[in-house]
Amino acid sequence: MTPATRIEPHWIDCFEALLRRCALQGGETAAILCESQSRPDLIEALRHACARIGAQVFTLSLPTLPALTQPPTPIIRSTGASTAIAGIAPVIQALAGSHLVIDCTVEGLMHAPELPAILKGNGTTQPRVIYVSNEHPEALCRMLPDDDLEQTVKAHSKRLRGTKKMYVSSAAGTDLHIALEGAPSGGNWGYTSKPGTMTHFAGGLVLSFPKAGSVNGRLVLGVGDVNLAFKRYIEQPISLTIENDHITKIEGSGVDAQLMREYLAAWEARDGHRAAYAVSHVGYGLNTAARFDSMAMFDKRDFNGTELRCAAGSFLYSTGANETAGRYTLGHFDLPLKHCTVALDDVTVVREGMVVA
Repeated sequence: MTPATRIEPHWIDCFEALLRRCALQGGETAAILCESQSRPDLIEALRHACARIGAQVFTLSLPTLPALTQPPTPIIRSTGASTAIAGIAPVIQALAGSHLVIDCTVEGLMHAPELPAILKGNGTTQPRVIYVSNEHPEALCRMLPDDDLEQTVKAHSKRLRGTKKMYVSSAAGTDLHIALEGAPSGGNWGYTSKPGTMTHFAGGLVLSFPKAGSVNGRLVLGVGDVNLAFKRYIEQPISLTIENDHITKIEGSGVDAQLMREYLAAWEARDGHRAAYAVSHVGYGLNTAARFDSMAMFDKRDFNGTELRCAAGSFLYSTGANETAGRYTLGHFDLPLKHCTVALDDVTVVREGMVVA
């Protein structure tokens, strides 16, 4: 057994505390949904945590499916739409009949087509679903949520839902104007106890999905910012010109800009349209336990990037699918930026990477 698969007692402690915050009780049914490429240590630690609580736990393991689309699809990351269930009715029924679904698929069920049927329940039981991000357990345990994080996210979610415009700037040159009137907005603090809802762990992030034609300006990725699709810290600046939601120009001389150009062009060729260049969502992190330097400490296979998305004061700009704007693609970039100032209706909530409101 390799060190990565040895289960540490404090991992079980962490997941037990998390599942109790999801209101899991003795005698309830907990389904651990996983796939062949899921992390075994996460599944095993969560199973032990369920057993400590006294829940009836079972593991539902599915094969990780290959991408079989034509023309060949570029490597897919961070879609939030696992394909593992593949519409299999008995799987959906088993999950819909559970009290708690612990989602350990690689990409998660957030945007999976089967999620609404699972959350609807079976007429007797209505589950809550928690996606446990495909991270090393040590990283997850460091970001165990608490009451303060929940209240902070709720307060910022309320402010964001009432916002008409977001303005983002930075010393690196970011100058981004985002119209948010009518945009779906919300937040996540890492757990849920309400039947028929889904959340993901780790949490501490507020987001908006802008309507079509809402985003214009310039986004500059500076040294030390991140492209999570590639799991790389930016080493040479990239300047993105954004017009009517779409990246229209990618300026930069380094390999980071080159990789971005090539990846987006591959999706444009595959999709036959430019949705991969368009904005998916925007938001900022609120979790003070999350560290922006954490990616340097883990191998790529042990790191999924949730921590950088929710690190307190980070600004997140994401490209790809946006149902609010009527755009669909599997091409997706999550781009956390470290030193931005974010204003909501002229009220600064993040100043140079620090949460101030």
